[in-house]
Amino acid sequence: MTECQAAVLREVGRPMAVERIRLGPLAPGDVLVKVAAASLCHTDLEVIEGQLGLRLPAVLGHETAGHVAALGEGVTSLSVGDPVVLSWNPHCGHCFHCSRGQPILCEPFLANGPKALHFDGRPRLACDDGGTLHQLMYLGGFSEYVVVPAQQAVRVPAAIPPDRACLLGCAVMTGFGGATHVARIEWGMTVMVIGTGAVGLAAVQGARLAGAGRIIAVDPNPARRAMAERAGAAVLCDPRAEDPVALAKSLTAGRGADVVLEAAGVPAGFRLSVEAVRAGGQVVWLGKVGVQEEVAFRWGALMQEKRITRSSYGGARPAEDFPAMAQAWLDGRLDLDSLITGRISLPEVNEGFAALKRGEAIRSVVMFA
Repeated sequence: MTECQAAVLREVGRPMAVERIRLGPLAPGDVLVKVAAASLCHTDLEVIEGQLGLRLPAVLGHETAGHVAALGEGVTSLSVGDPVVLSWNPHCGHCFHCSRGQPILCEPFLANGPKALHFDGRPRLACDDGGTLHQLMYLGGFSEYVVVPAQQAVRVPAAIPPDRACLLGCAVMTGFGGATHVARIEWGMTVMVIGTGAVGLAAVQGARLAGAGRIIAVDPNPARRAMAERAGAAVLCDPRAEDPVALAKSLTAGRGADVVLEAAGVPAGFRLSVEAVRAGGQVVWLGKVGVQEEVAFRWGALMQEKRITRSSYGGARPAEDFPAMAQAWLDGRLDLDSLITGRISLPEVNEGFAALKRGEAIRSVVMFA
């Protein structure tokens, strides 16, 4: 049994508190990871505000990087000391969806997720008084240590610092993979990215590396549009001052964008995505609204053989994608540094989420000693 410090959410709408928690023991197939960095994501904020239900008390955090501290019985794919990025999508590999190459829809993954426990449905965390402590998205990264199945801990090159590496675990994978895996952008295509936060900026970079001929970045925030330009967007659009649909058509002989990636997560963004894409084009929805919220569309905008895909994790293949993206950063082809707004300590996590809610931060990263 390992004891450590973690930020624990006990009540929706209330600040998290740093508490002493217990971890383990390790079951066969588990690994203990000493966390080095964990970044703050809007999904965590949704839990704090009650928009996304989670059993409490719980440890949040799912963009996490660290080093393997101990191995459970039977783990041979990793060694103590390995630098790893954690994936929030463990999967069984043999259910209906896994056997069809859709691990994001793995039946045990979806069944056990609402329990907010380990992938096998049993707890690995406990409060200091022995009560069950839940994990967001099978992780709970706002903790000095986490216990995960070995498949969730993906070895990455040691040269990538953990504050950059942790970003690969969710936002960058979602946006970059949305452009490269899901949209299948081809050389010379016109691509529109709606919303240029962490996911959208990763999508811009994915589109650039995939060979997009022209990338249009749509965001009302001038600072984020400037970041999108540095990431590879050639055309910038403030939707409050210019019609993005008219802009896309003016650049494509009236057709519209070949691919539109929605990363803003607002109803207006979803509606814009299907209006701005050309007939026969591809729309990829990376953003999200509340699960009970309705979004209305003009029916005509959904016609003409447009292909619409909702992607939660950018078609992630973590074992291959995390090391490849880390190497792209090392080679100077993928910018992760500019996504980091600030580095904070664990006791500052509530202030970090307040900044995220105000729109002042793209990614604040909790740094562990």
